[in-house]
Amino acid sequence: MQVICLEEAAFYELVDQVVTRLRETSSQVNSRWVDDSEAMRLLGIKSKTTLQKLRDEGKIRFSQPQKKIILYDRHSIDDYLNSNARNTF
Repeated sequence: MQVICLEEAAFYELVDQVVTRLRETSSQVNSRWVDDSEAMRLLGIKSKTTLQKLRDEGKIRFSQPQKKIILYDRHSIDDYLNSNARNTF
């Protein structure tokens, strides 16, 4: 068995980093509403124009809590992807 010794300041810095990373991960997993960059990543697109087209055609749900902030419903993105999935031969 190996023993690792850390100074107190280094230990608390490590704990803070772990807690921060866990918060980021859990908020990503549980968040129903995602921003445009996350929506584009989930859809596999690179163009904001394509994202706007999907929004305008009613293919994915969105919310606009402020004028310049548009959030996308993760469930509607998943439904859109599932409805366009093709079975293999």
